[in-house]
Amino acid sequence: MARFIGEFECKIDNKGRIILPAKLRSQIPDKDAKAMVINRGFEKCLVLYTSQDWQMETSKLEVLNDFNRAARKFIRQFNNGANIVPIDANSRINIPNNLIEYAALKSEVIISCYNHKIEIWDKAHYEAELKFDDQEFARMAEELMGNNNPSSSSLNNEQ
Repeated sequence: MARFIGEFECKIDNKGRIILPAKLRSQIPDKDAKAMVINRGFEKCLVLYTSQDWQMETSKLEVLNDFNRAARKFIRQFNNGANIVPIDANSRINIPNNLIEYAALKSEVIISCYNHKIEIWDKAHYEAELKFDDQEFARMAEELMGNNNPSSSSLNNEQ
């Protein structure tokens, strides 16, 4: 599984192409240097995956019950828009029009990388998504990460 890091400001041209920044390209495994998978993400962004990471993501869907209508709808929605996008000699990917519309991409985009995901956002939408104060961030950290340290839990129980 690839691990990506970084945040990059890019432009999307009128043909729907984005140049992948050199610092990002250097993180893409050689076997994926010619093509990746792009798909709809949550919160109106797009996500780029290596082929191995895409297989890992879609394998998570195998546990869902195909006899359950909600599961079938989720699987369809999750896979809706997935495409293999070649990376050309100029380090560009061409984003399909339906995905540009889904993510409301304008001329300025942000590529935000974490873990095995490369998210592509409209710049204004990305900035709005990240707009919250330090106190809210601290509350989120406590709520989501506060119980992950077993040693601190035992300390809290002893007090």
